[in-house]
Amino acid sequence: MLGIIGIVVIFAMVFGGYVAAGGKMGIIIKALPFEMMMIGGAAVGAFMISNDGPAVKHTLKDISKVFKGAKWKNEDYRDLLCLLFELIRLARQNPVAIEEHIETPTESNIFEKYPKILGDKYALELICDTMRSVSMNYDDPHQVEEVLDKRLDSMSHHAQHSSHALQSTADALPALGIVAAVLGVIKTMASIDQPPEVLGKMIGGALVGTFLGVFLAYGIVAPFASKVKAVVEDDLHFYHLIREVLVANLHNHATNICIEVGRQNTPSQYRPSFEDLEEALKSVKQEAA
Repeated sequence: MLGIIGIVVIFAMVFGGYVAAGGKMGIIIKALPFEMMMIGGAAVGAFMISNDGPAVKHTLKDISKVFKGAKWKNEDYRDLLCLLFELIRLARQNPVAIEEHIETPTESNIFEKYPKILGDKYALELICDTMRSVSMNYDDPHQVEEVLDKRLDSMSHHAQHSSHALQSTADALPALGIVAAVLGVIKTMASIDQPPEVLGKMIGGALVGTFLGVFLAYGIVAPFASKVKAVVEDDLHFYHLIREVLVANLHNHATNICIEVGRQNTPSQYRPSFEDLEEALKSVKQEAA
């Protein structure tokens, strides 16, 4: 919702200020389709050249994050801590019983309590693969930590590609606007024998290209890139939380301590209070009893 309001404010302030200052929208409206075709078309073409098919699809999908915001909400972080609590406690009580849950999580009565986490393949693979590594009795917990860190780095690099692609497009738009403006000037120079009022409109139409390139770059695409980057970084906290709890488990800390380590490492805006988490964990224990 905030993204839509922001776009409305941008258009209202820019064009409202232009009209209030005595500007005429006619010349912009007349030139807009042609300038948009040149600038927008060139930007789309450059975007397609600099990215492969999956990256293009990934970026287009991530644009929706500008309006949807982060995937993981407050209750999801609490649910994740409860899920990890159940898994770690079961793994310590009965190492054999945990295997059926991490080998076939879609059939697990523990995972099915948390459908949103179950539906996220990255979270699922991170939890199950790490716990499987623990069950293999790694001699050095730092080996698993290193694998986790590399995996999260790779995930972050892939997730951030959309924001980088959008930012590259934003950086190119002002120059593409100049290209469109130069073409407009060339067209104007070919009609130099026309009266001043005709030439004035043609030059004004050419300058719409420069305006449009800068406006799209700094008013639309760059803010989109920044928002996508912020949302992706927000969502990555969820996966880093999995790492923190499972690494604490690798070092054989008490189950409650592992979960508290996770709670303390949860971003402040999503962190459940100690009392709320205790209540949630009590419910989990009662269901298991």
